[in-house]
Amino acid sequence: MEGTEAVAKGDGDGDGSDRPWQSYHTVYTTAKAGMEGVDKEKVQRVVYEMSKGSKYFQNEERKEAFINQKIQNLRIQCAKLAQADLAHYRKVADRRIVELEASRDLSRIWLHVDMDAFYAAVETLSNPTLQGKPMAVGSMSMISTANYEARKFGVRAAMPGFIARKLCPELIFVPTDFKKYTYYSDLTRKVFRIYDPNFIAGSLDEAYLDITEVIKERNVKGEEIAQELRAGVYEETGLTCSAGVAPNRLLAKVCSDINKPNGQYVLPNDRMAVMTFVSSLPIRKIGGIGKVTEHILKGVFEINTCEQILEKSSYLYALFSQSTAEFFCSVGLGLGQTDSPQVRSRKSISNERTFSATEDEVLLHKKLVELAEMLSADMQKEGLCGRTLTLKLKTASFEVRTRAVTLQKYISSTEDILKHAKKLLKAELPISVRLMGLRVSQFNGEKCSATPDPTQKTITNFITSGDVNRNCSSFPDVADGDFVGDAKTNLSVGNQQTSQLDWRDPFVGNYLSDGDYESCVLQKNDGIEEVQTPSKDATSSHHSGFTEALGSTSFQEQFEGINVLNESKLLELNSCSQETTMLWLNDYKCSLCGIELPPSFIEERLEHSDFHLAEKLQKEESRIHQPCVPSGSRAQKDGITTQSKSKKQKLSQKEGKFTPIDSFFVKK
Repeated sequence: MEGTEAVAKGDGDGDGSDRPWQSYHTVYTTAKAGMEGVDKEKVQRVVYEMSKGSKYFQNEERKEAFINQKIQNLRIQCAKLAQADLAHYRKVADRRIVELEASRDLSRIWLHVDMDAFYAAVETLSNPTLQGKPMAVGSMSMISTANYEARKFGVRAAMPGFIARKLCPELIFVPTDFKKYTYYSDLTRKVFRIYDPNFIAGSLDEAYLDITEVIKERNVKGEEIAQELRAGVYEETGLTCSAGVAPNRLLAKVCSDINKPNGQYVLPNDRMAVMTFVSSLPIRKIGGIGKVTEHILKGVFEINTCEQILEKSSYLYALFSQSTAEFFCSVGLGLGQTDSPQVRSRKSISNERTFSATEDEVLLHKKLVELAEMLSADMQKEGLCGRTLTLKLKTASFEVRTRAVTLQKYISSTEDILKHAKKLLKAELPISVRLMGLRVSQFNGEKCSATPDPTQKTITNFITSGDVNRNCSSFPDVADGDFVGDAKTNLSVGNQQTSQLDWRDPFVGNYLSDGDYESCVLQKNDGIEEVQTPSKDATSSHHSGFTEALGSTSFQEQFEGINVLNESKLLELNSCSQETTMLWLNDYKCSLCGIELPPSFIEERLEHSDFHLAEKLQKEESRIHQPCVPSGSRAQKDGITTQSKSKKQKLSQKEGKFTPIDSFFVKK
């Protein structure tokens, strides 16, 4: 607790103290299951001495200074709060607490199951000679997990191996084997499905199960289901697990940690029992409250338990956002999610690995190959293909860099992933790296499920407008999603013959860059359907008309060589140029290339915007020096009929007068 007090006082550097390590806070001093009797001060001192002067130490100092400054700023804001302000926020907090209490649901029973030291237990099962010996899965650079014998010395997951060896000289290291861990994880999930087919997997070694219906059907208690499930897992795998039963998922997870290893804890579905349970519960036990949040709550508000959160709720509503304050109050009331979440499509899939910092390009490429193989296997297992590939690097100085590329086609194979990942890595070399990761996002099913902006105009608005004489600004709102995929859409052109167009997804393959719709087929049963093309001048001189109709997106289209034959020819819409305004969709995704950058990545966003601006200027310059081929010469090359050319020449004579795109589709 002395270290916590040092942070609260802002003495993060520890200068002038006889025990500077007491102000050096890391996750390694946090007690996990099996670490109850550990000498925390000894661990803290060893971590401090082994880390001092390293890049990690410098990074931790920067974070510590940032946290201390934030605590200091919040204290100043607290001191400025007048009694009238506190009275107001007290009313706000009390009203919201009453509303949250009214939402309490005690009708469901949730079970959280957590495997005991999973990776280490699997390795011990494979090699019984490790039984009873302090052992950790990982290497001298980083530990994935440690068995309970090693935890008695203060060794824990996410700790560098060289520090762990200092704490426990007899520690045995075993390399990771994720194929093995995945195999045993699948075995445990077979047992979970017996009790809840729709269980929620938290990771390879934990899951949430709604056992309400099983309890009702079998007329048993939650305690019996927990015992039966744990026995089933042991029988299936030879591994032990711990379980927690509670009215919601948040409390079930807390309960599963109480009697670890190989134990269980049941919290009754009773409000008084829940409030008694959380009253003395340390805030760090709650999922979602980590080291930083814990230090802020303790350093600013002197909040140590969940019960104290409710006592200081007026300050929380005064200094934090409403959503953050409500989360804290929900924790103080012991509220959590009770409903089974709806199945949502995966947005991304990733793999990353930590290793000793290295500049060796051969070793880095080897790590990249391993990541690409694992990522490809995971994607093919789930039947996923994505367009955006992101490379994540953590340098030796603990700086995190992400570089992404959005492709024209969807990929999932190791070869495709590796091909583009190598290019991203090559751009960063030479570099000293200690962590590398690959992520694929923007899957081929995303666009169909996304809700389009109803005000966003597209080229389909023009084609489907129906009346060739209609004003350009009055086209109906047609969502892009209506024309995505392989489905055929009936279109009425000029209030005449209804035709069918098979629209290719405009974001697939080469269509992203050149704007061609090569699968657009116009069918007619009685003869040839002819399409007229305006001259270059007639189209480009009225670019402002397109801008007005498209709202935030402007197009400068030049359709050339359009010739549609009966049920056999392709309708080619060749774009000479296309200019689009860059937007951040949902404040996350670039509207031009689909790359994903969170709002916090300010510098990366500016760099990305500069890239598109430079690209746009380069295209404009190239158009000045290399103008588009006149549509007349292109038409002769494609063998357009004499009548089509005469109509096109008539349209070319109407310079200075706007020609709506509907006039392209005029019948004989």
